[in-house]
Amino acid sequence: MVRYAKLEYDIEVPEDITVEVTNNASVEIKGPLGKIARDFKHTRIHIQNVDNVIKLSTQFPRRNEKALIGTVRAHIANAISGVKYGYRYYLKIVFSHFPIRVNPEGNKVKIENLYGGRKPKFAQVVDGVKVKVDGDDVIVEGIDKEAVGQTAANIQELTRQRGKRRQSPKTFMDGLFIFNKEFMNAPSEEA
Repeated sequence: MVRYAKLEYDIEVPEDITVEVTNNASVEIKGPLGKIARDFKHTRIHIQNVDNVIKLSTQFPRRNEKALIGTVRAHIANAISGVKYGYRYYLKIVFSHFPIRVNPEGNKVKIENLYGGRKPKFAQVVDGVKVKVDGDDVIVEGIDKEAVGQTAANIQELTRQRGKRRQSPKTFMDGLFIFNKEFMNAPSEEA
């Protein structure tokens, strides 16, 4: 069994992004699209910003710390991509007989006529996320990947088949389904 005394990862920060680290645990990332603040105090990961490189390290890591340092690295990398490019998820409105109506209303998305139901259903929209409807597509946009993904999941889960409809998914295919994920401002290919 190999035991490392110290485990370190480096994250390069692009020029137009500023990163502020406080108390070796809180990270605030600012970019052209906005800012994202994350708190990693519950981890035992040491975070530093040295010459536009974020350094993550932990002393005598066990399995838990090894997994946690990779997770923190992924969160910070996603936040950097989010403030630079932004995230966009697409959901497709699918129905066979009863037309589904989707209307964003503030911090909720109203879904009407699902399986011919009379009561509208409401999906929660996480703060900082915009939802718009374009024909048969529902577009979810924002700079925080977790918030955008959670909002899209809330909408999709609300229309999930339950009860007798789950028994025969070929007959009852109605719902909203995620079919594409992309950056809002796609990064250009740099040579």
